[in-house]
Amino acid sequence: MCGGTDISQAVIQNLRDAGCGRATVEQFREFCRSGELQKQFVLLETHRKCLLGEIHKYEKQIECLDYLVFQMKRAADGTRTRGE
Repeated sequence: MCGGTDISQAVIQNLRDAGCGRATVEQFREFCRSGELQKQFVLLETHRKCLLGEIHKYEKQIECLDYLVFQMKRAADGTRTRGE
């Protein structure tokens, strides 16, 4: 993967596609050059946890919107039923 000296363009692109910023890519590259595989794993796991945190944040926001829509529909149905 590292080839002993540097990472391939495919790996760099994969890191970018995964949302890694320039600093993370450079840090990953440096760990590759110095043969610090375990630090690469830690860096990737840290980024993964960050992404999961964002997913959970957005899931909560979606749940809030869903609840608001539910409440609005329930209120509208109640108004329609009383008005008929």
